[in-house]
Amino acid sequence: MTETETIAYDVVVLGAGPVGENVADRTRAAGLTTAVVESELVGGECSYWACMPSKALLRPVIARADARRLPGLRQAVRGPLDAAAVLAHRNHYTSDWHDDGQVGWLEGIGADLYRGHGRLAGPRTVTVGDTVLTARHAVAVCTGSRAVLPDLPGLAEVGPWTSREATSAQSVPGRLVVVGGGVVATEMATAWQALGARVTVLVRGKGLLNRMEPFAGELVAEALTEAGAQVRTGTSVESVTRSDGTVVVVTDGGDRIEADEILFATGRAPRTDDIGLDTVGLEPGSWLTVDDSLRVTGTEWLYAVGDVNHRALLTHQGKYQARIAGAAIAARASHAAPLDSDPWGAHAATADRHAVPQVVFTDPEAAAVGLSLAEAEQAGHRVRAVDVDLSSVAGAGLYADGYKGRARMVVDLEEEILRGVTFVGPGVGELIHSATVAVAGRVPVARLWHAVPSYPTISEVWLRLLEAFRDN
Repeated sequence: MTETETIAYDVVVLGAGPVGENVADRTRAAGLTTAVVESELVGGECSYWACMPSKALLRPVIARADARRLPGLRQAVRGPLDAAAVLAHRNHYTSDWHDDGQVGWLEGIGADLYRGHGRLAGPRTVTVGDTVLTARHAVAVCTGSRAVLPDLPGLAEVGPWTSREATSAQSVPGRLVVVGGGVVATEMATAWQALGARVTVLVRGKGLLNRMEPFAGELVAEALTEAGAQVRTGTSVESVTRSDGTVVVVTDGGDRIEADEILFATGRAPRTDDIGLDTVGLEPGSWLTVDDSLRVTGTEWLYAVGDVNHRALLTHQGKYQARIAGAAIAARASHAAPLDSDPWGAHAATADRHAVPQVVFTDPEAAAVGLSLAEAEQAGHRVRAVDVDLSSVAGAGLYADGYKGRARMVVDLEEEILRGVTFVGPGVGELIHSATVAVAGRVPVARLWHAVPSYPTISEVWLRLLEAFRDN
C-alpha cells in the first residue's frame, strides 16, 4: 500500500498554462509558498495547441500576402509556400511539444511543480495521486477550456480535428472542411488554404466573426473566397462519415462534400468536469462564477481564473485576471491593507467587461476592443458609429497596393468617450493597443485630438476618425 503524503502550501494552483503560471508568479513575488499542478505540458493550451502554433502557421501566410501587394516583390513570391518549412517553423515555436523551458521558468520563480491530475478533495485541499496538498490561503483553478464537438452519430469514428489537431498537424490535407465561423475557424481556414489545402467553410449563421462588427466578417469572407476557399453561410452539418480515408459531410440542404479532414471549431467548454468540484458544493463541468477579484462566489479561498470563469476566453485576458487574482490573494493573506476593489483598482478585473481587445490573424486582420455598435446600443448607451475607409490613409497605401480595410469607433454621445473600436485590414493588429488605451482609460474625444499620429502611418486613421466624428 502506498503511503499518502500531505504537504502544506500557502497557495495551490491547478493548471500550469499561462494563467496558472501568472498566478504563481504573483503569489511567489509576494513571498507565498506556491504549488502548481499540471496533468499535461507546462505552458498549457496557448503554448502548444493554440496561440503560438496557430500564429507560427499564419505568419508566413500573412507575410507572403503582404509581399504580393507590393511592386518589386510580388513577382518574387508568386510560387507556393514551402509547407514543410512552415510546419517545421511551427514545431520550433512549440518546442516540439516539450516543456523543459517552461518547467525551468517555473522552478526559477520558486514554485513547486506536481505532475498529475489534480482534484479538489474538500476545502483548501488538492490531491495529486497519493499526494495531498493543502492551501493555507487559496486554491486557484486555472484549468482552461476544451473544444466541444457536436452530438453527431458516429463522429468519434471519423476522427475529426479540433483546434488541437488543426494547429499540430504534421502534413497538409488535400481537402479540409472547416465547421464554424469564429476565430479558430477563420484563422485555420486562412492557414491551411494558403498551405495548399482546398478549404470549405461551413457556417451555421449569417456570416463570419459574428462577435465583431458585421463588416469584419464580410471582409474576411471576401478574402478567403478570393484565396480559393469556399465559404457557405446558413449551412449546418447533418452527418459526417469516413470511408476508405475520405470524410463525407452531408449538409442540412442535402449537399454532399468530400474531404480528407474535417475541423469542428464550434465552441468551448470548461475543463472542470473532473477536478472535484462536488467536494466543495459546486457542479462538476460548470463554468465558475467569480467576483472581480476572481474569487468563486460563496467561497473565501477558491479562485477561478482564465477560461473557467467564462468572462473572456482569451489568453491575454486570462493573464490579466491572473495578475489581479495573484495580487488579491497576496493582499488577503497579508491583511496589511484593504483590497483596492473599486472598478479599475489593483484587485478588480474590470477590463473583462469594458475593454477586451482581440486580434484575429486572418488576411485581412480583424482587431477590436470594447463594445460593437450593436452591443453598445443593447447596453443602453446613446452612441454613434463613425466609419472610415482605411484605404484613404496615406500609410495604408504605402503598406500595400489596393489596400482594403475599414475602421469604426463607437462614440458615447453623452460621456464623449469611446465605447469600442474595430479595425479590419492588413497590419491592423498592431493598431489595437492604442484603441485599448483609449477605451480602458476613458479618454475624452476632445483629448484624442492631441494624440497626434505619426505621418505616414496607418495610425493616422485616428485623425480621419476624429474628423469624421466632428464633421458629421
